[in-house]
Amino acid sequence: MTKISENTPLSELISGLLRDVTGLLRKEIDLAKTEAAEKLSDALGGVEILMIGLVLAIGAVGVLLSAIVSGVAAFLVAQGFAEPTANALASAAVGVVIGLIAWIMIARGLAVFRRNNLTLERTTTSLGRDVQTVKDKL
Repeated sequence: MTKISENTPLSELISGLLRDVTGLLRKEIDLAKTEAAEKLSDALGGVEILMIGLVLAIGAVGVLLSAIVSGVAAFLVAQGFAEPTANALASAAVGVVIGLIAWIMIARGLAVFRRNNLTLERTTTSLGRDVQTVKDKL
């Protein structure tokens, strides 16, 4: 910030103000970039752990579904079905039920995306206030 005397022309005052505001905005942007980079780095570490957990969860669901198919097949064999027929019916029944559940969940998830407006309203409002403040100062 430069020292201002009583005889400083208005044009120099305005150019000094613009220089100070520009410098402040640059520093704010640099700070935001640095903070975003740090947060992204932290988030990526969490994403890696999350992905490993999801892979293991998918494997666990597969084993669980296999056990359900085996259980339904055993029940059908006990009811008098031949083993190959019971295995086929059990696989089809479990596949259809799980497929319907998956379809319902996907449809609901897509509905949420369609319903939500992904604009950054708070950021836009804040930037608008900042621009107005700078205009008022000029």
